[in-house]
Amino acid sequence: MGQSCVRPLSFLPLRSSNSRPFSTASTEFSILCSQGYLKEAFNKFSFLIWDSPSHFSYLLQSCIEKKSFSLTKQLHSLILTSGCFKDKFVANHLLNAYTKLGQLDTAVSLFEKLPKRNVMSFNILIGGYVQVGDLDNASKLFDEMGERNLASWNAMITGLTQFEFNDKALSLFSQMHGLGYLPDAFTLASVLRGCAGLKDVNKGRQVHGCVLKLGLEDHLVVASSLAHMYMKSGSLREGEIVIKSMPAPTVAAWNTLITGKAQNGCFEGTFELYNLMKIAGFRPDKITFVSVISSCSELATIGQGQQIHSEVIKTGAVSVVAVVSSLISMYSKCGCLDEAEKIFEEREEADIVLWSAMISAYGFHGRGKNAVGLFHRMEQEGLVPNDVTFLSLLYACSHSGMKDEGLEFFNCMVEKYNVEPQLVHYTCVVDLLGRAGRLQEAEALIRSVPVKPDAIIWKTLLSACKIHKNADMARSIAEEILRIDPQDSASYVLVANVHASAKRWKYVSEVRKSMRDRGVKKEPGISWLELKNHVHHFIMGDKSHPQFEEVDAYLKELIAELKLEGYVPDTGSVLHDMDLEEKEHNLVHHSEKLAIAFALMNTPEGFPIRIMKNLRICGDCHVAIKYISKIKKREIIVRDASRFHHFKDCCCSCGDYW
Repeated sequence: MGQSCVRPLSFLPLRSSNSRPFSTASTEFSILCSQGYLKEAFNKFSFLIWDSPSHFSYLLQSCIEKKSFSLTKQLHSLILTSGCFKDKFVANHLLNAYTKLGQLDTAVSLFEKLPKRNVMSFNILIGGYVQVGDLDNASKLFDEMGERNLASWNAMITGLTQFEFNDKALSLFSQMHGLGYLPDAFTLASVLRGCAGLKDVNKGRQVHGCVLKLGLEDHLVVASSLAHMYMKSGSLREGEIVIKSMPAPTVAAWNTLITGKAQNGCFEGTFELYNLMKIAGFRPDKITFVSVISSCSELATIGQGQQIHSEVIKTGAVSVVAVVSSLISMYSKCGCLDEAEKIFEEREEADIVLWSAMISAYGFHGRGKNAVGLFHRMEQEGLVPNDVTFLSLLYACSHSGMKDEGLEFFNCMVEKYNVEPQLVHYTCVVDLLGRAGRLQEAEALIRSVPVKPDAIIWKTLLSACKIHKNADMARSIAEEILRIDPQDSASYVLVANVHASAKRWKYVSEVRKSMRDRGVKKEPGISWLELKNHVHHFIMGDKSHPQFEEVDAYLKELIAELKLEGYVPDTGSVLHDMDLEEKEHNLVHHSEKLAIAFALMNTPEGFPIRIMKNLRICGDCHVAIKYISKIKKREIIVRDASRFHHFKDCCCSCGDYW
């Protein structure tokens, strides 16, 4: 054989008189290959290759592990010149090496030259196509197969679920089942991921039945996938039952529970599970931390967030980008922007995810100029912004009244960085235009976007109609929203607000009647705060809080003080045609006012107050809180559904632009 085509491995005779026992030599050969000593293995045990060409598999596997394309090509040459390519086993291992190394074109060319193809040959190439996301060619090859085995079906089902073609994956699984193939743990785990992606608990339960029939309920991967499916589909109790029935729960199992709680809005439940996990002797990992920190973000429980931050530092997870990003978001959403900045500046990696998180934090606090400055600094450091970066930047501009800058960045995103705008980016532009009063231009943009508008983009314009008191446009925009989602209570309320501001009580009554007829209920306003590691909730009309009567009495006195200072209740925002006294009583008991009164009663003088609300803060509460911050000499930080408001000395950080 020619040495030129196998160098540096072609330095051996075709046969050897080595008398070492074959089994011992084979073992030593495989060990050297697994450790990456290819030259040594080949030099010492070349006789094995010629006595049994299947030993090429060890060398090729080592090439995969070392990610060595050049060594694979040299082995390819040796296989061809030695005539071993005719061996199906060797040829398939060579094909597998090229696909695993990402050399799909070479693999396809090799596949076409195979003297004999079998099921394994097809499966390997299908896996290669799946690896690069080419599901069309994978499906085509799958359809061409004359013979299939379970691995063939698994490769296609896994590929489809991996790229979220979940309906197709479940259809293929049904076809496979109908042809009499029995699924294994690998199949079931993939199918359950597909059910989770669709949030289809009914199909998931059918697969669960299949798991029980096959006796695979104790299989770790299957059980974890099953629990994940139930959690993702909102069936928390069934997911918990699966996890608790596992013979030996793992960190991954605990993470499935904790993440499931967080994804379904049971944020306080994540803390309970987190503590139980540690009591059980398990060490949290980065997935655990991201889920629990995200729950702190949603509840704005700064005390718990700081405790978890300490544990992150102790475990060394502070170097993980996803964890650091979650910490930046958590401190930002808890109103501690300085802490978020500190964590960002102390980061170990210059990752675009962290820059985007900090830009988003600035935007959430109405610090548009800081967001823009950080973006330019990021560009100077050579980082390339992505779609998330631009979304955060556009949001920051929108909530800071920076219309012209926002529109410039939108153009920059498309023209300079070739980032294709998604619907969320167009929604930010609509918000920019709408807040600036360019309502017709915003509507024209919605009707011209290349993707189908959703309810959110229309609601963004509807909010702008409320700001600019355009009742006629508000009615037509509401019709667009209700065609998409007839049960969207926020749209009814926004339209009613526009009419109430104009004292068009007839139209307000029509809106309220339409809600009753369709069974639509207004989402109640809920405000909450953390005090001594306990979260206190307040809802207008709910008297269940143990201190309600004291809070109510204190609040009445507080409102009287505000009026002496110049506060005039904005009764025009009340959605009922009632007398002035009733309207004022209604306004006094808004949830954010109750929460602030409770905080004033239960915290030391001068102590900052942090309040969260699930809905957008109303105009009357915004004015009232400015006065409260002045007469009580408190900094009051309110996070509503849209952004942060920092009240101090009768001023708000939003500049009354929100």
